Amino acid sequence: MAAGIDPLVGRGPELALALAVLRGGRHLLLEGPAGVGKTRLALAACAALGRGAVRVDGDDRHSEARLVGWFDPPAVLRAGYGPQSFTPGPLVEAMRAGSVLFVNELNRMPEAVQNVLLPALDEGRVGVPHVGEVRAAPGFAVVATQNPVEYVATGHLSEALRDRFEHVALAWQPEAEERAIVAAEAGAPPALAAWAVRLARASRSHPAVRRGASVRAASAAAGLALALSPRPGPAERRAAAAAALRTRLDLRDDAGAAGFGAVLADLLAAADAVGEDGA
Repeated sequence: MAAGIDPLVGRGPELALALAVLRGGRHLLLEGPAGVGKTRLALAACAALGRGAVRVDGDDRHSEARLVGWFDPPAVLRAGYGPQSFTPGPLVEAMRAGSVLFVNELNRMPEAVQNVLLPALDEGRVGVPHVGEVRAAPGFAVVATQNPVEYVATGHLSEALRDRFEHVALAWQPEAEERAIVAAEAGAPPALAAWAVRLARASRSHPAVRRGASVRAASAAAGLALALSPRPGPAERRAAAAAALRTRLDLRDDAGAAGFGAVLADLLAAADAVGEDGA
């Protein structure tokens, strides 16, 4: 992102709440659809507090050892099990440094791995075999994000784990804010930013689309259109829209034989319609 661009257009209230949670010594869970700015908000909150962040990206192959730490086999052969053979994982690293453990898409991790966080969230401690108990330094906190459970490869957090977090929900932003984001991120003139935002927003209510596109897709469409031509016409806009939306739309099973092509035509028609403000 270019210098000087505010990455949190319209997210002042959510940032204030996130900071209140962390300054109060609590842990933060940010929830919302893909592309609403959960990661940016989390990192902005850490930066505002002056704390470093150790990042973990959740997936269903994540293991307890990857989160807590592991023993290096050659070191174990030389010196046996003990602190000298132990490589700290992100959780232990963040606890020792008194920084934030940022877990992106927490509910994609297996439940057993999620549960490793419980003693750290509750008491600021975690037990490591052959090493002993690790105590969190002052400032340690966990900030996690999750997509809604209906997204592919996501699941529910346990009630016990959810109870340790304060929850901040992020929803789609108003159209004017999304235009400002696209204009800043893609360097798009107002009319093109408005077109790209109408394109993405139309996908969210299209009957053949299960999950529509975020402002990230709108920024991509505007940026691609400008890369194709400094004054993109219908052909450039269509090519940019197809490239930006193909990987970001989740079509319903009954979308029909025409599938993506028919949906794209509908979305382009909606995007090409002039808004009330003429943009």
